[in-house]
Amino acid sequence: MPPVFRFAPSPNGYLHLGHAYSALLNHDLARAAGGRFLLRIEDIDATRRRVEFEQAIYEDLAWLGIAWETPVRRQSEHFAAYRAALDRLSAERLVYPSFESRAEIARLVADREAGGAWPRDPDGAPLYPGTAKSLLAEQRDRLIGQGAPFALRLDMAAACVRTGGLRWQEAGEGPVGETGDVAARPEAWGDVILARKETPTSYHLSVVIDDALQGVTDVVRGVDLFWSTSVHRLLQQLLGLPVPAYRHHALIRDAAGQKLSKSTRATGLRELRAEGAGPADIRRLVGLL
Repeated sequence: MPPVFRFAPSPNGYLHLGHAYSALLNHDLARAAGGRFLLRIEDIDATRRRVEFEQAIYEDLAWLGIAWETPVRRQSEHFAAYRAALDRLSAERLVYPSFESRAEIARLVADREAGGAWPRDPDGAPLYPGTAKSLLAEQRDRLIGQGAPFALRLDMAAACVRTGGLRWQEAGEGPVGETGDVAARPEAWGDVILARKETPTSYHLSVVIDDALQGVTDVVRGVDLFWSTSVHRLLQQLLGLPVPAYRHHALIRDAAGQKLSKSTRATGLRELRAEGAGPADIRRLVGLL
């Protein structure tokens, strides 16, 4: 079967040079391998997604000369698939609800750090410090019945016991040059959120489900997601999903060496195009010409 690559932006802002690099790289690799290139719209965040941003994604990619298969998969149309996976994990007692607000969690972390450093995940966020995992079933049911907001978290310790050690094959490089056979470290993320009351999935859950259902064989994405692969390997193992090949690439950064933001107008594709840049100029700016 031909390899399958994908580019999966979120419609919460306009594309910039970093997106262009990832999209062009995936498209080029798919074409060179005689494979398929898919576009996926990761629009689970109802508060930030905008129709105009999604339309701009199509316009910008077409302007770059990128062609994709249709129909485009939009995550907001597939919540049932994510719910089914979540129900499976819940049935195996690997998921539990937590009820603390973000402000309450921040206060708990501050209390913990009064006695020393509190562990943080690879992105620098503090691990979940709450005790919701120890609540009795009737306590959880009562809070949910009262309409309390909650997040559904993966019981990371139990999940890691279930799967044992996991690895993946890396064709690119991690933050400090990790490549080849890489040992996954999902425990470094703590009890990650898999869904919320108002959003029945998360990035981690939806991306592994989508890649499996779409037959993605090669995941090519930015190095900022390198250690997220540990969580994805864990979920793949728990749900019996196929494992794609991974290739993490360097990020396009601004003059100060910072990761590009969708609010960085100087590197936005629409702004560059308005200033007279063409697709070849974009390829040159990202090092693909």
